[in-house]
Amino acid sequence: MRRPMAGIAAGVMALAHVLTTATATSAAPAPQRAAAPAGYDATRCGNTSSRVLLTFDDWPYADPDRATRTGAYLHARKIRAAFFLIGEYAGGRPDIVTTLREQGHWVANHSFSHPRLPALSDDEVRMEISSGVRSNMLRPPYGAFGAREESEAAALGYRICTWTVDTLDWEQPDGAYRSVASIRSIVRNAPVEDKYGGVVLGHLDYNFPDAVPGIIDDLEKDGYQLCRNNGPVSVNAPLPLDCG
Repeated sequence: MRRPMAGIAAGVMALAHVLTTATATSAAPAPQRAAAPAGYDATRCGNTSSRVLLTFDDWPYADPDRATRTGAYLHARKIRAAFFLIGEYAGGRPDIVTTLREQGHWVANHSFSHPRLPALSDDEVRMEISSGVRSNMLRPPYGAFGAREESEAAALGYRICTWTVDTLDWEQPDGAYRSVASIRSIVRNAPVEDKYGGVVLGHLDYNFPDAVPGIIDDLEKDGYQLCRNNGPVSVNAPLPLDCG
């Protein structure tokens, strides 16, 4: 009587091993990175979570409503993003700013006319910031800033927000803007420490919005989570960012 029971036990153990192995190989382990530096980290925009924050710069010039369509897609996937819009254009379409915030996305300042702030006078820097989209986060155009720009921004109630992963979607390596596949590849191959709790930069007027569905799939397949959308947001973004 013991031999059949032993055979059954062996079979159960073998099945358990198969199931455990299958589970281990089908789910990617959660990525890890070193602890974030103490204090505010401008490259992570106050994101102290392990989640990835997708960000969109500039303005979709040919099709302004592309911004809210992108926002609606992310909202449907329960993902919160940040949109850094150029004030000169956003001011003419305040409905886009309102809708994005209702969709659960932060809408922040990318200056009024997108100049290199370090090349401007003090008064011009203040004008570019104060005339931009009202919020409390500023992404300097081209990521160009120094101690003066940081100080002027702080005096106006803004903290600097840059990025950890640049998709380079604005480049034209073959005479055309980077393809969806190329943009996905850049994010997929970025270092773990830049993605884990990091900030991905793309632009509304190139191919980044079209690459976003695949980028999300790639990140989730590799074990990353994205900033969770918990509903409408206010003008100012919290610190730390509410990504959990």
